[in-house]
Amino acid sequence: MTADGVARAIAILRRGGVVAIPTETVYGLAADLQNPDAIARLYALKGRPLDHPLIVHAHELAVLPGFVATVPPALIVLARNFWPGPLTAVVERGERTPLSITGGQETVAVRVPNHPLALAILAGFGGPLAAPSANRFGRVSPTTAQHVRDEFGAAVELVVDGGPARIGVESTIVDLTSSVPEVLRAGAITPSQLSAALGAAVVERSGGTVRTPGTLPAHYAPRARVVLVGEGERGAEAERRRAAGERVGMLVLPNDSAAAARSLYATLRALDADGYDTIVATLPPAGESSAAVRDRLTRAAALE
Repeated sequence: MTADGVARAIAILRRGGVVAIPTETVYGLAADLQNPDAIARLYALKGRPLDHPLIVHAHELAVLPGFVATVPPALIVLARNFWPGPLTAVVERGERTPLSITGGQETVAVRVPNHPLALAILAGFGGPLAAPSANRFGRVSPTTAQHVRDEFGAAVELVVDGGPARIGVESTIVDLTSSVPEVLRAGAITPSQLSAALGAAVVERSGGTVRTPGTLPAHYAPRARVVLVGEGERGAEAERRRAAGERVGMLVLPNDSAAAARSLYATLRALDADGYDTIVATLPPAGESSAAVRDRLTRAAALE
């Protein structure tokens, strides 16, 4: 996209519009977080519950004061090591961040994405933007501009095409409001990497009082039901369901964890487009590098 395209995106955002922007993880729906009408429209487009918080995106750490209550030392360390990049930090909300962004909580999730177009738009806009994933709530996130167009059509004023997402699954979320940092959502940045950067223990948490994006038990789901079985059971399960009259596809991901993450959502969307009733899949082996894909597939299958 040209500089004129970036300028057009900024102009739409400034007048209260919603723009789909590329990031290295997935595409996001961006809106001015201080414009109540823009945020209401963003929630309505996604069909997102109003108590489900949004991630705040900025082009650099320096613009966050006021939107966050304080910049804790741990955030400075993590920003130095992982921003721009696929890491979201939960910190105390600042007065410039409306409660409509945080789902009524006194915490806010913030990150600096690693995509040149997203950074150019954020810098040109001059402040942070709310930017949840550019999909209907609970469904498969988009990793290309075409995915966003397929999802929303003309309802989104502008889709900024930045090519396929390089990572393909949402950012790691780490809560920095506890005495020990807690990973709330798996992503490309692993707990071991966070611990090494901080020089301190990091724990992984399920549940708790802090609500964060993408951590509902059922999420990231295609229209087709997702059924998880053991590695040697995929074929038999697919045949059993075909015999029952279902149109069945088998999801086979690359062995490389980064490649699996990159292809996961695009493959699920392609299977949906082909009209399958059921997708039979196997979780990749347990481990930090595959934790994000395991998490997304488990949540997708929770709607089965």
